[in-house]
Amino acid sequence: MSGFTLHLQSAARYERIEHVESFVGEDATGSFGILSGRARFMTVLEYGLARFRTAGGPWQYVACPGAVLTFADDELLLNTRRYLRDEDYGRISALLAGQLAKEEAELHTVKANLQRLEQELFRRLRKLDRWDA
Repeated sequence: MSGFTLHLQSAARYERIEHVESFVGEDATGSFGILSGRARFMTVLEYGLARFRTAGGPWQYVACPGAVLTFADDELLLNTRRYLRDEDYGRISALLAGQLAKEEAELHTVKANLQRLEQELFRRLRKLDRWDA
């Protein structure tokens, strides 16, 4: 068998892709590539696009809002909350800019609302604690 196996996994979806020749992604330190036989590796992908190519095939793109990536024994695992996959760079870029960006903005809004709710709850608990004293 040539190449390595890529496992794409999200909360609702899983894909196993055999015979991957190369993978290119980006973490906080910059862009990097993975080929078969690489030493054990682990990183956190940034929000954006990664790409891979299977034996003799075209580049395929994966858009995700960040992911944990591990590589060992010619098995590449990409675990993320959500991902989109497409061979067309223009289409996947538009989806990343539109759909995933909107979801990320909504998630940030929810997190901010939860933080405000938590702060208000602690404020009220402190107030109740003063009344009991």
